[in-house]
Amino acid sequence: MTPVRLAQRPRVAPVVAIFTDDPGWHGARLCEAFAVHGWEARYVSLAACHFALGDGGPGLRLPGGDGLPDAAFVRGVPGGTLEEVVYYLDVLHALRHLGIPVYNDGRAIERSVDKGMTSFLLHSAGIPTPPAWVIRDPGQAQQVVEREVAAGHALVCKPLFGSQGEGLIRLTAAGSALPDSAACQGIHYLQRYVAGATAQAQDWRVFVVGGRAVAAMRRAAAHGWITNVAQGATCHPAALEPDLRELAQAAAQALEMAYAGVDILRDAAGRAWVIEVNGVPAWRGLQQVCGCDIAAALAADLLRRHQWAARREAVGR
Repeated sequence: MTPVRLAQRPRVAPVVAIFTDDPGWHGARLCEAFAVHGWEARYVSLAACHFALGDGGPGLRLPGGDGLPDAAFVRGVPGGTLEEVVYYLDVLHALRHLGIPVYNDGRAIERSVDKGMTSFLLHSAGIPTPPAWVIRDPGQAQQVVEREVAAGHALVCKPLFGSQGEGLIRLTAAGSALPDSAACQGIHYLQRYVAGATAQAQDWRVFVVGGRAVAAMRRAAAHGWITNVAQGATCHPAALEPDLRELAQAAAQALEMAYAGVDILRDAAGRAWVIEVNGVPAWRGLQQVCGCDIAAALAADLLRRHQWAARREAVGR
């Protein structure tokens, strides 16, 4: 579809909307990266956008009054009620429908924020990922726990839409209690725990941009078994070994993501498993140890996609 603009006053430079309610370090790095290419970056809250149908124009309004952006970068999606989150995703879907490149787009965000769908798509694509169960009935979920424990496996119970290692529970013994239905919003997500070869828990975060793995780091737990940086884990340089590279790229492709942070564990035998795929990944810790300008890579890939869309539009005229 031909991109629609509402330019009410001439623009000196093309505009990229950075969707975020907390720009911080990441927002500043993105602004700098887009400025190198002559683009103006503007912070926009998805909560401030709205649909205006029937009064002329494309039907979608962003704050600022000078029309729709030339491209959009999704740095964050606010939480809220189901209706609010669907509304925010609708804004992303609408921008894509109007021909504006959205990075990552609403479809990719939906696939990656939902751990159940992420696991399903990885499994369907034949990508090594731990067995997982997504169950509404608490009794059935408890049966899975008992069966897995009896077979010698531990399980990790995770919030379906959680992030940053919050709310994780490891179940290791018969009779281990699941969180009640209210605590997990009515859905139990259970993933088989993958134990590594070292006493200290560790995993790898591989960053994929435009289908290519560009950097990796090893995350080591400060204590316990959770390796999220937000939970105190430390970041260390890591080589992009061939199996990590291939797995991360395949995972991003399976979820049709423009960019992704792919979390990978190695088991005691050294086999790599994709645990999660993040559609709005942070990269401050990674950049500190890898020496790669992640924001520059992200901006360049988004603008490449914008140029491709512009050429397609020109050919279609």
